[in-house]
Amino acid sequence: MSDHKKTADHYTHGDLLGAITSGLGQLGKTPDTVTIEDLAPVDEFHIGGRQASMELLDRFGLSAQQHVVDIGCGLGGTARFVADRYKCRVTGIDLTAEYVDAGKILCRWTGLDDRVFLHQGSAVAMPFENDTFDGAFMMHVGMNIGNKAGLFAEISRVLRSGALFGIYDVMRIGEGELLYPVPWAAVAVSSAVATPVQYKVALQAAGFSIDYERNRHEFAINFFRQVETTAEAMKKQTPLGPHILMGHDASIKAKNMIANISSDLLAPVELIARKI
Repeated sequence: MSDHKKTADHYTHGDLLGAITSGLGQLGKTPDTVTIEDLAPVDEFHIGGRQASMELLDRFGLSAQQHVVDIGCGLGGTARFVADRYKCRVTGIDLTAEYVDAGKILCRWTGLDDRVFLHQGSAVAMPFENDTFDGAFMMHVGMNIGNKAGLFAEISRVLRSGALFGIYDVMRIGEGELLYPVPWAAVAVSSAVATPVQYKVALQAAGFSIDYERNRHEFAINFFRQVETTAEAMKKQTPLGPHILMGHDASIKAKNMIANISSDLLAPVELIARKI
């Protein structure tokens, strides 16, 4: 089985749109009344959710004239947020077909299908022309891609000179054995977690300069405290949430993630690089 198929299989739910529709029904929402705020708990699948997206992407100074790419877009939640908040066009690409298919429907439901365009495909071999985009971002994606050099070279290829590339990934900040499963991998061999230094070396080799870096360890700890630290607690609080995407062992994945971060082994880290 190829690495791409393993990754796609890990994230495939089986009836993702049905689960989201059911959750919306419990909230008293329908496809005609749903908003991107309603969907945010499930379709911004990264630590801190919408707040994390806003804090990173507000630094870009995006405008309606720009066209940006969301690498590993998942359901397209961050892409929809960007299109709605900054009024720009967003193209997303993700390996998991079910995410992309469901995401296109969510774009229609929220009235953003004229500005958000989702594609199924690999981030290391994108079907886009050179120098296409004015910016790029990826949120909790690099942990599934071992070839960081190839990934960043491909992203550099599709960006225009001077474009910003924002990363918000879980990175290795300390030595020690990690607990698995976690949201992106069931076992260690499926995980491609790297250090901030490894990211920066690969970015610079791909023709980027590093403009900004921020370790969000404390932000993550506070976020998990606010959601009562487990996926089961999240599930009790809201019909929509990351527990839908993490599957039957969501609680175990969440607890392991919290333990790995609390032990100073992992942290979400922001990097903003600029194509030279």
